[in-house]
Amino acid sequence: MRPEDVGLPSGGNRRTPGLRREEVAQLARISVDYYVRLEQARGPHPSPQVLESLSQALRLSAAERSHLFHLAGSAPRPGAGPRSDVPAGILHLLDRLDDSPAVVVDAKYDVLAWNPMWAALMSPDPSGVPPARLNSLRGFFAPEAAAFAAEHVEFGRQVVADLRAAAARYPDDVEIRRLISDLSTSSVLFGELWKKHEINVQRSTSKHIDHPVVGEMNLDCETLYIPDRDQRLVLYTAVPGSPSHQALALLKVVGLQNLSSPG
Repeated sequence: MRPEDVGLPSGGNRRTPGLRREEVAQLARISVDYYVRLEQARGPHPSPQVLESLSQALRLSAAERSHLFHLAGSAPRPGAGPRSDVPAGILHLLDRLDDSPAVVVDAKYDVLAWNPMWAALMSPDPSGVPPARLNSLRGFFAPEAAAFAAEHVEFGRQVVADLRAAAARYPDDVEIRRLISDLSTSSVLFGELWKKHEINVQRSTSKHIDHPVVGEMNLDCETLYIPDRDQRLVLYTAVPGSPSHQALALLKVVGLQNLSSPG
């Protein structure tokens, strides 16, 4: 890590790359002497607050942060809440995925970024939806969408178990608690599934979509995790040569044209 990466002056020539001890100490808001003693394992056991400050100062990833806490013999504290900043590399990947719908969601299923194919698949275009309402679970468990087919219930069971796991990772997050409360009140299906107390992490699955323009599609939903953000990139694909694959090809033409049309 370079000094300019964290807002510090480069300081001219350096014998070794990276931050100096006094710069790390400054960023972590601890004394240089205390930081040196931590490096040499001579100081007292660092508190969780100090470890958190060091994690932020060094811009550690989630895995690196967890490793630092374990090295210090301390359990890592849960983050304040799911992050909403999507890595630049993932945004670039979305731009290049022009044949498959793709979307990025956080741990509570807030929609963070998507490509035009996903917008066409989710007709109407989600671009006009206020950010506060762009949550996949609110749409899935909406009263008017609650068709209690076996496939619907099974997918609901998976995402509710995943949401419970997220609630355990972020016990102090107000938005997760509000989402659970709202869905428990508005959706009978969510309430029943939440009472099962199942915990699981959502993996790849399949989804049946009846699109108003290109018709019915059976799509595979491949989930790629972004561990540093606790986010996931979901890709919608179809078996090559299948009617669903042909429908996706049609969606690329007709759906994108509808998105680009004025009004």
